[in-house]
Formats: sequence, structure tokens, C-alpha cells
Amino acid sequence: METFENDYVEAYIYQQSKKGNRDSGDAYYIHSEEDYFICAIADGLGSGTEAKESAEVIPKVLAAYHHESPDDLLLRCNKQMLRKRGAAVGIVKVYFAQKTLEYSCVGNIRLYILQSNGQMIYPLPVMGYLSGRPQTPRAQRYPYNRNDRFFLHSDGVNLRSPKKYLQENSTPYQLYKKIEDTIGDQDDATFIAANLLH
Repeated sequence: METFENDYVEAYIYQQSKKGNRDSGDAYYIHSEEDYFICAIADGLGSGTEAKESAEVIPKVLAAYHHESPDDLLLRCNKQMLRKRGAAVGIVKVYFAQKTLEYSCVGNIRLYILQSNGQMIYPLPVMGYLSGRPQTPRAQRYPYNRNDRFFLHSDGVNLRSPKKYLQENSTPYQLYKKIEDTIGDQDDATFIAANLLH
């Protein structure tokens, strides 16, 4: 478990590789500046070393360009996928002053947002994956309030009722522990459970 906490965000990150594989084909990135927080999960196609090579493109690009928008970051990542296997990617960026959460994705990375008023938001997934072929990302934006919670995960995490998990676990740590118990070892699995504190 990796943890991240500042005045605005509390987050817990889980990652596990598929049984029999030394390397995870998933990668993640998490970072904060004074005015924003950004995190991402990438799921390289397949598993093992080649999947890892594709997935690891994403944290490298985000480390250099995290100040850019999620859409621009996806396009940068896509350019780096030529002659690689490809990856599904989801990027969350939280702007503190605007109280806005922005999400851009391609492929089977899923995001769930539970607002403090009990409303659940499921941003629409975008079919496909980053492969170097032309992409037209379309970021989705949502206002957020204090104590809104979000959960970002790769397809190795299989939740039958995401809303129930988010509603019944009032802290990101509780959510982390509860979902950790449900994960098998048949696929690479990565998730980020986070609370927006301000």
C-alpha cells in the first residue's frame, strides 16, 4: 500500500501483479502541486514485460507534463505508444480553487465518484486503448465538495456494486481494506481510493 496525503487529498494506492508474473502490466502516477492534484492508472495490454513497457510510458509522461490538461496528457501518452503494445489509461485531475474534478480516459479504466450528498457519478468509459493511432479525448468535468470520494481502478478489480462499497466505507482507508479483500490473483490489479478534503 502506498499512501498520499496533503491538505486537499487523502489517497491509498493498491497494486498487485498477476499470479506467476514478476512484473505488473499496470502502472500508476500520483502527484500534487499547490493548486491541483493529479493521478492516473495505465493498464498495458496483456500482462508481463511488454504490458509493463506500455503502461510505464504514462507515469513518465505525467511526471514531465503534469501541469497540462488530462486530454493533452492523453495525447502525449498516445504519441509514445507507437511500436508498443498499447495501454488503457485514465487520468484524474482535481483543481482546488475551481473545486472541479476533470477525468479523461481511453479503455477499461473505471472511475466512480461518490458525492457528499450521496449522489454517485459514473463517468462514461471510452472504448479502445492508446496505440499511437489518432485519438480524440473528451474530458468530463464535475464540481466537487468537501468529503467527496472517488475510486479509480484497472480491470483486475471487479466490483459488483461500486456504489455500495463507496457508501458503506466512509474513509478511503476503509474502502481500500474492504476492496483489497475482494481481489484475486488472476490479473494485474491497481486502484486508487481517495477523499477530497477541501
